[in-house]
Amino acid sequence: MSPRAGLDLNTILSAASEIVDTEGVDSLTLATLAKKLKIRPPSLYNHVEGLQGLQKALAHYGLEELYERMSQAAIGRSKDEAVHAISQAYISFARAHPGLYEATLWANADVNNTEFNSISTKIVDLVVRVLHAYELGDEESIHASRGLRSILHGFASLEQKNAFGIPLDIDISINLIIDTFIAGIHKMKSQINQSS
Repeated sequence: MSPRAGLDLNTILSAASEIVDTEGVDSLTLATLAKKLKIRPPSLYNHVEGLQGLQKALAHYGLEELYERMSQAAIGRSKDEAVHAISQAYISFARAHPGLYEATLWANADVNNTEFNSISTKIVDLVVRVLHAYELGDEESIHASRGLRSILHGFASLEQKNAFGIPLDIDISINLIIDTFIAGIHKMKSQINQSS
């Protein structure tokens, strides 16, 4: 069976992204996607290998989008400004695409997938490049990038679950958290200088 004219993987993933953003990741099935695209479910098999293949493709699609947003945010900025910019891009992505953001975590389940490893490495490399402006060593930059990812993922996940119930501006909260992270980076740099 030949693929339907005008139907390509990007169109499929865009529609899948809309489903998971509005209805949650558990609502994504081949049947719901086919219905949204006004096609029969078997037509999807010309582009993805079943539901698991769709989930993998969507995770990769989400990671690419996250990388693009973060890399664009970093352009022309350095040090504190760059850390704030990539952090805001990360949080904004999770807010704009809650289901797609959650879908990116499917990538963690397939550690041997070279496509996932490639885009994940691009994201880590971007953060490490931003942190290298502080003249940290390679190991310190990796530790710091893990810390930043933990902060951003934790914040985004809690926000998605409506876990911040106290009526205070959460944008102020994330900015204060990133400021605290940056203060830690400056302290780490100063300790490196003292020990060398």
